[in-house]
Amino acid sequence: MSNKDLQAIFHGLDVGTVLFNEPLSKHTTWKIGGPADVFVIPSKTEHLQLLAKTCAENKVPWYVIGRGSNLLVRDGGLRGVVIKLADNFADISISGDQLTVQAGRSYVSAANTAIRSGLQGLEFATGIPGTVGGAVMMNAGAHGGETKDVLLSADIVEEDGSIRTLQNRDLQFAYRYSILKDQPRIVVRVTFQLQPGSTEEMQAKVRAWTKRRQTTQPLQLPNCGSVFRNPEGTHAGFLIEQAGLKGTKIGGAQISDLHANFIVNVQKARAVDVLALIDLVQTTIRERNGITLIPEVRIVGED
Repeated sequence: MSNKDLQAIFHGLDVGTVLFNEPLSKHTTWKIGGPADVFVIPSKTEHLQLLAKTCAENKVPWYVIGRGSNLLVRDGGLRGVVIKLADNFADISISGDQLTVQAGRSYVSAANTAIRSGLQGLEFATGIPGTVGGAVMMNAGAHGGETKDVLLSADIVEEDGSIRTLQNRDLQFAYRYSILKDQPRIVVRVTFQLQPGSTEEMQAKVRAWTKRRQTTQPLQLPNCGSVFRNPEGTHAGFLIEQAGLKGTKIGGAQISDLHANFIVNVQKARAVDVLALIDLVQTTIRERNGITLIPEVRIVGED
């Protein structure tokens, strides 16, 4: 479908803020990515329902992004519609031991709200830079904890615009996986089942983790978080470092010399630079260790 046709469909549609040919480099933590044909910032669930229904009726592909972490958009950009759920979808509430959060809220913010409220279980999320919705889609985890451990249910918008509540078991969680990776739907809100805990003890644990991250991860440079999944029994960063690839640079992208499982944007990097480094790492580790490293980062768009 041509750009002109898309503009005819979505211009004036009551789905929130609608932009055309919006550079996705403005919406990813890597500061990389070509334009989206249609870029939508909805403000209520009804907007999401109408978007899903309109896309389905017109056979328009769509993608949901949050804060743009764990995402590499190729230099040619994304065809169709990109839906952004971030501060525009960030309500949060507590009822007893349950925390209910809209999908666009920062996972770090949701975890810190739980901690301040004396609710235990989400401490692991204080170092995960994405949104709650993204965390559910990929079963994000850290420090031995995963989203599946605390998620009770998720409200999602189906492709026909209807709303459905999925329970934990329905999401078929596995390592960095949920069924939402294979059956695209829009996460609207999530409910976590937590437990009472000591705010002081949880904050002390988080401070220690934060201090370690600040000394071992390149947080000052644009990055997407960890690029590769950890293979069973070892760590991707360890394998990459042992292969002598720390500091390797292609174009404006570089394998961090601080943490080898991070690729940083050091000088106006393009997606093609990052993809070349990913390929180099995979080829090297496969030849050296007989292990195929699988990207954790979601790679989308056209060259």
